[in-house]
Amino acid sequence: MLKDITIGQYIPGDSLIHRLDPRTKILGAIAFILALFIISGPKGYLTLTIFSIIIIILSRIPATFVLRGLKPLYYILAFTVILNFFLTPGEEIWRWKFLRLTVEGLRQGVFMGWRLLLLVLTTSLLTLTSSPIALTDGIERLLNPFRFLGVPAHELAMMMTIALRFIPTLLEETDKIMKAQMARGAEFESGNIIQRAKGMVPLLVPLFISAFRRADELAMAMEARCYRGGEGRTRMKQLEMKARDYSSLVLMVLMIVFAIWERLGA
Repeated sequence: MLKDITIGQYIPGDSLIHRLDPRTKILGAIAFILALFIISGPKGYLTLTIFSIIIIILSRIPATFVLRGLKPLYYILAFTVILNFFLTPGEEIWRWKFLRLTVEGLRQGVFMGWRLLLLVLTTSLLTLTSSPIALTDGIERLLNPFRFLGVPAHELAMMMTIALRFIPTLLEETDKIMKAQMARGAEFESGNIIQRAKGMVPLLVPLFISAFRRADELAMAMEARCYRGGEGRTRMKQLEMKARDYSSLVLMVLMIVFAIWERLGA
């Protein structure tokens, strides 16, 4: 299950999506999320689903790999859908004791599950098609206009990128620790909730120690390379917006306009 988490992983490639400026991809992900939370009807969800499929095809990332990232969300997805089914007030169509299934609950549950799926698919594509260095540069350049307000653009960009980069590393470390503890007789999947929670202690303690050790090693490596923040730093590769990036920005604006139109017309 841990190996199925794709957020934070990067797959090198030469597709149209890979060649986009990282700032364009970051703004595109933000625009898609905004549109996803603005729309309210099946027409809007269907349009954004088609858009997501087109982006996956253009990225040349295997669909099986992208869909594999949804496996860890099955329980969260089922929990969200069921809660909306039975806790949304409206026209009742089925009842059993305190459980009430409503028409509005069915609609809300389906749309919430649909929204969650699209959200994970698009955000995972951002890291799958952008290297950590490119993401750092893109985030820093986007935050630069706010430096006059005291926003540490470079430090924030570095922190967010390191966090994303270490997600697959920590997951791999977790998998190794779990296998080592299971070889010593630890149980992680049997028993009730309380027993499972107690069984996580042999996993969490070495995982925290490993995370702190990796953070210390990273800090020492950065100091050994004379890292002193973003002041005065130069880049080997300068970011440059091209025609495809400006076309993508226009598409983002149109997507937001469509979402607002769909919401007002719903």
